[in-house]
Amino acid sequence: MRVVTGCSVAVLAVAGIGHALLTGVGAEIDRVDPFRDMKNRPRSGHGTNILLVGTDGREKISRAEREKYKLGGAPCHCTDTVMIVHLSADRHRASVVSLPRDSYAMMPPHLDRTTKKRHKAHPVKLNAAYAEGGPGLTVRTVEHMTKLKIDHYLEVDFTSFMKTVDVVGGVEVCTSKPLKDRYSGLDLPAGTHELGGGQALQYVRARHIEADSDLGRMQRQQRFMAALVQRATSSGILLNPVKFREVTGAVLGSVRADKGFGSEELLALGRAMRTFSPRSSEFQTVPIGTVGYAVPGVGSTVKWDPAKSARLFTALREDRPITSPRVGPKKTVVPVDPRTIRVQVENGTGTPGLGKRVDGALRATGFRTTGAPRDAKQRDAARTTVLYDPRWDRSAKSLATALPGSRLHAVKKQGPTLKVLAGKDFEKVRQVRAEKPRDDGSAAVRGDEVECG
Repeated sequence: MRVVTGCSVAVLAVAGIGHALLTGVGAEIDRVDPFRDMKNRPRSGHGTNILLVGTDGREKISRAEREKYKLGGAPCHCTDTVMIVHLSADRHRASVVSLPRDSYAMMPPHLDRTTKKRHKAHPVKLNAAYAEGGPGLTVRTVEHMTKLKIDHYLEVDFTSFMKTVDVVGGVEVCTSKPLKDRYSGLDLPAGTHELGGGQALQYVRARHIEADSDLGRMQRQQRFMAALVQRATSSGILLNPVKFREVTGAVLGSVRADKGFGSEELLALGRAMRTFSPRSSEFQTVPIGTVGYAVPGVGSTVKWDPAKSARLFTALREDRPITSPRVGPKKTVVPVDPRTIRVQVENGTGTPGLGKRVDGALRATGFRTTGAPRDAKQRDAARTTVLYDPRWDRSAKSLATALPGSRLHAVKKQGPTLKVLAGKDFEKVRQVRAEKPRDDGSAAVRGDEVECG
């Protein structure tokens, strides 16, 4: 979770309009030096790479808020989430890559900051780097894993996250299914919700919802960040110097950063990013090869897919987008893959060729049409109708979604083939795609393409 706040810092900072009111903001940041004495680092690429590390910091929150948002227990002083934010050289794009905290990693040789013992290189989970060697070892480990040179380091906590959400006036999220997690206290029915800082913290912290809890949580964090960018860019906050100064002040007053990340950097980024929008942001989880990869003495880890992850980090190094170019219109998500739905089209009007036109359009968007449309007995259908066996109701809803304005009509014992009675109201077929789970949670999406979770 916590690093979502850091993305608030980086994304809002790069999205904002540069203004003299930002001068002095850097003085509010607590400083660390993660790059001291670092040698044999990866070569620099193009653009800027910011490593965002999330820490606990619950001791800064009031007792009442800790109880309300289920933040009991002692602070762990550990990292829970790690992300890389890549800012393109032209400052027109921000690419956010989530790194699972349980990622299999090879820790470089180092001095344990707690025991003061010298350790040789050894396998660990990624989140152990901070516990053993703080920011410096965390940066070294991530650079070793990604072969990316990290330019800046931001460390964030609960406090800055809650402040950020509240100061922008809350963030709207949507969910296609109820989200309930008794550990974090999250309890959201399906639908759209406006979340304040505390509820937003529950939303991005929850890890006891999906079976793949950590990967599911990272996708939820990415949806939240896209919604945060949407709120910031659509509300006028970034064009209001006073409000923008209020946002950055609230956030940066609760973070730690490297000595080189200050007001001058924020000013330069702000001036360059006047045209930033949700479409300018893109989100991805590092491609996963094996979930539950057992390592003796370490436990169950998440192992990256070597080829896919290498391609991802090469794209960042070369300052290329990690999403594919958009081709054609945006597709509406449906619960059943159109490629699995068999459809027979019938022309219910006197318009010659209407059945063929509907059949071809449905086939073009992926439905398994018969390719042999028929003329229906009824020739005066005013409205397009999807006739279906109740046992295939989810397929029927998917088909109806592709036919704007159509109605559903259940026909018992019709069988698995759905029928479309094309009416006089038919205008077009809407492009749809399946709402299928990602195998490894790593598909990249732009901020304006993030769907309801």
